[in-house]
This record gives sequence, structure tokens and C-alpha cells, in this order.
Amino acid sequence: MIRIDRNLRVAILAGIGVCSMTGLGFAAVPLYRMFCESTGLNGTTGRGTGAPGAVGERKVTVAFDTNVGKGIPWKFQPERRADTIDIGGRDMAFFTATNTADHETSGTATFNVTPVFVGKYFKKIQCFCFTEQTLKPGETVRMPVIFYVDPEILKDPDARDVQEITLSYTFYPAESPAVKEAAAKAH
Repeated sequence: MIRIDRNLRVAILAGIGVCSMTGLGFAAVPLYRMFCESTGLNGTTGRGTGAPGAVGERKVTVAFDTNVGKGIPWKFQPERRADTIDIGGRDMAFFTATNTADHETSGTATFNVTPVFVGKYFKKIQCFCFTEQTLKPGETVRMPVIFYVDPEILKDPDARDVQEITLSYTFYPAESPAVKEAAAKAH
């Protein structure tokens, strides 16, 4: 029988503890992202691969809200302020961004939906917010988002009567602290 002295045992346990905590530190961001996407925490939307198709006669209005953060010289707006869609039906909305600076700038959009408890039912198939956007001086770009509202919303007693969902975007300079924080939550 091998006897390990008390100091060595404590050192081994401390080493195991450090390794475990380091592993949890690296796993925290992806685990948090998965948690937010599955629960809709703080209005976090999920990613969808394809819309299931409209179900019944139920419709919901999706309003679009746009903002630009401090430090990004862009004009950013939706082409339409709202759209009424079928629950489960695929829809596309367009946004325009114009760089008003005399130099190239890059930005990343953070996003959420309200009411926050419907975030888990709002699914994006494609979105400009998934990647950094770079605009040349004076350039205007048209950016789409393809989305749907999951029919599972109709089974949720807290969410099934929601008649309007607001999808909100804020563009920040690509290297800003707000973008880094949002990226940590999304990845």
C-alpha cells in the first residue's frame, strides 16, 4: 500500500482544483451562450436552420428598433419600422447602414428582443449581426435578416398572447467593450 504524505495529497488536490476551475473558465462562455439561446435569457434570440411554416391564422407584429453606439459614425435604420408575419412563417427584413465618416469604419451589431421572455421563440436563420460589417467612407449597405417566430410560442401560456415583438439592434465600433461583451455572450 502506497502512503502519500499529507502535503503531497493537498498539493495534488489543489492541482486538480486549479485544472478543474481553468476548464470551467474556458467552458463558461459557450455554456452561457447555449443557456441564453435555449431559455431566451435577456431577450437572446436563437438560431434557426429553416422555418417550420405558418401555423393556422395566428400573426404577430415584429417591430424593428435601431441604434448606433458612441464612437461609430453610422446612420442605421430599418427599411420598414414593422412587419406583421405568420407564426412559423419565414420572413425577411432589410436594414441600411451608411458610414458618414471620411474613413473606413467597422462595426458589429448587438441584438435582443422584447418582451425578453419571447427571445427563445424568435429564431434567426441569417443575420448581418453574426459578422463584423466594414463600410468605406460614404458607403451605404443594405443588410438582411431572415427570421421566424417558432410555433412553440403558442404552447407557452406566458407568451402565446404576445401580439408585438420588438427586434432591437445597436451597432458599436468593432473593437468596443460593448461588442466584446456581446461577443462573449454570443460565443
